[in-house]
Order: sequence, then structure tokens, then C-alpha cells
Amino acid sequence: MSARDAFRVGRVYEPPEPADGARVLVDRLWPRGLSKDDAQLTEWCKDAAPSSELRR
Repeated sequence: MSARDAFRVGRVYEPPEPADGARVLVDRLWPRGLSKDDAQLTEWCKDAAPSSELRR
């Protein structure tokens, strides 16, 4: 796997950095206290997140 194919996992509350590349949120619920403008996400993948039953 090359560095170009690599990905990093981080918290959505962390401010975006220039080296981040695409920022994708994988969660069914929007994070509390965070506006969509502040998150600066490329995509929000709700359907890829665990179901509500699995989260419990």
C-alpha cells in the first residue's frame, strides 16, 4: 500500500489540517455542538455506519 492509498482516522471535533485530504464522517448521528460549516466535511456516509441496534 502506498502513502497515496493510506488513510487516517481522526475525531470530527479536531480542526481540519491542510494535509487531511478528504474528510468523511461515518456515523448515523451528527456530532453534538458541531456545525456543518465547522466540520468542513467532504462527505457524510450515514449508511456505512453501524446500525442503531449494533451501537447499543
